[in-house]
Amino acid sequence: MNKDFQIKKKSPDEIANLHIKIMNDLVYAQTYYPKSKVTSYLNKLAKTSFDKVYDSKRSDKNAFLYFFLDKVPLLAYQYRKYLYLSFIFFFICFFIGLLSTFNDESFARQILGNSYVDQTIENIESGDAMAIYKSGSNWGTFIGIYDNNQRVGLNMFLSGLFLGIGTGFYIVYNAIMVAVFQAFFYQYNSFFDSLKGIWIHGTYEIFGIIIQAAAGYIIGASILFPGTLKRFESFKIGIRDAFYIFISTIPFTITAAFLEGYVTRYSNVMPTFFCFAIIFFSLISISYYYLVFPFFVAKKHGLR
Repeated sequence: MNKDFQIKKKSPDEIANLHIKIMNDLVYAQTYYPKSKVTSYLNKLAKTSFDKVYDSKRSDKNAFLYFFLDKVPLLAYQYRKYLYLSFIFFFICFFIGLLSTFNDESFARQILGNSYVDQTIENIESGDAMAIYKSGSNWGTFIGIYDNNQRVGLNMFLSGLFLGIGTGFYIVYNAIMVAVFQAFFYQYNSFFDSLKGIWIHGTYEIFGIIIQAAAGYIIGASILFPGTLKRFESFKIGIRDAFYIFISTIPFTITAAFLEGYVTRYSNVMPTFFCFAIIFFSLISISYYYLVFPFFVAKKHGLR
């Protein structure tokens, strides 16, 4: 009886226990014998046992539910440092954008463009700061915004192929642009109106961009830091896992586009409580999914 057959005959819990033991041995080997062939072997064995654990857990689940309720949360847990890094870098750039806007009157025009700035000032003076979001049809706005946001996300993801530097460039630009947006409305005494309007759709949109950037960093890190794996093997694993994380953001991107096309345009006539309820729910739901839920799933699978 060969080893593969023996593994297949084991229960999911037994396989999970074996995986934990292998991971403990791997951590010890990486600490004291990082260049040993045994470490390389344990690394490959850990990957095999990892796949066996999730295959056995997945067998009785719907593939769609498995992907969003197990696969992606486990990847978010595994690559949580890249998610944290993406958030930290975004907010550093955001803070730089705020400082630049408040210290240079022309900075907003450099980032947002003269046309947008002039049109928005005119809207603010006429009493409808969010009027720019009311142009076009609901359906047309939804499609156009989704197409634009998905392109941005795809660029974030694929730019990871340039060692993550390209992804960093996109984050710098988008974080600064968001900061300029908010600082600009603050300077024209429309900060509260901008919060009600922009963040109805912006919560999912911006959070999604940060997660997509993290996927780009994962690709870059897989190339730069292969560990005990061969560089190409590390890259294959990195781009596969990053792609899964990128795919998981699509429902949030679609929802953000829907909110911008069908809800944001009515923010000035909607009750303030309702506007902030949408924003709060969006923030809690996406934060929980990527930052909290992965810990529960990892614990369920015996990984923490």
